[in-house]
Amino acid sequence: MKATTELHEIAAKMVSGGKGILAADESSPTLSKRFEKLGIESTEESRRSWREMLFTSASLSKYISGTILYDETFNQSFSNGKSFPEALKELDILPGIKVDTGAKDLQGFPGETVTEGLDGLGPRLEKYRKSGARFAKWRAVINISESTPTRTALIANAHALARYAKLCQQNDIVPIVEPEVLMNGSHTIEESFRATRAALLATFEQLALFDVVLDEMVLKPSMVISGDKCDVQASEEEVARNSVECYRQCVPSAVAGIALLSGGQADSLATSHLNKMNSLYKDLPWPITFSYGRGLQDEAMKTWGGENKNWDAAQAALLKHAEANFKAARGEL
Repeated sequence: MKATTELHEIAAKMVSGGKGILAADESSPTLSKRFEKLGIESTEESRRSWREMLFTSASLSKYISGTILYDETFNQSFSNGKSFPEALKELDILPGIKVDTGAKDLQGFPGETVTEGLDGLGPRLEKYRKSGARFAKWRAVINISESTPTRTALIANAHALARYAKLCQQNDIVPIVEPEVLMNGSHTIEESFRATRAALLATFEQLALFDVVLDEMVLKPSMVISGDKCDVQASEEEVARNSVECYRQCVPSAVAGIALLSGGQADSLATSHLNKMNSLYKDLPWPITFSYGRGLQDEAMKTWGGENKNWDAAQAALLKHAEANFKAARGEL
């Protein structure tokens, strides 16, 4: 029998008991755009304050096992002077770090991208590990259209994900592997199923080639869902059944767990889909939980509005959604 490793224990902790992962790894430009839409001034301090407010919500660790940070935040400190990784650890929340540098055009394949950031990744991971990171995240982006995804784009992104994951494990960091199939478009749920299945199969083929240890990683896939412009929107049960069937066909039982992304769904709908999966299926080989960004933060950000006087109300909004998704990951809503 294989001995349990520290990385396996961390990966299991990230997805166990209904707890999920807070994705607070928006880049500074992305977070600035969200602030600007709400009339919030975006400065290094306002972004720091926003994230400290999130993480200091009372009892957040009851529902959230870890949080993904962006480099700017990872190198900042709480107002008490403790670094974000150190402060999160004291709050019993695992600190993680986004390490890719974004999706770039895949030359010769219009409408498709490949995620970059492998250059110098090993030394960066070593530095993050010494500073407290226990897991990392890399996001691949797959588009659905009449001509995409191509096999080339699927393999290019899967190859990058596998190289990243191997480097993480070599540096004692749990990799979150995120092959996101975008919901943008007019595609049906059947087309979403085919694209998601192809992306997952390509990903696990490459992970095997690089000898990535499956019980020392967490998968962060998109749900199998109708495109946002599709005339026929699949029901919650259809989304749940198609998603779980897709994962059953593609995800080895050894994987520590699945932490779903919300992909731009309305926060309540993402929660309902997660609950439906866990209420319909009780015998799965891996836990299915959540790793949401906007699905947890949107209401809190609107409530906060850049004003520290609104911290308590904003934290209450975050906790409301964190608790709801915790229950959904247990099929208890």
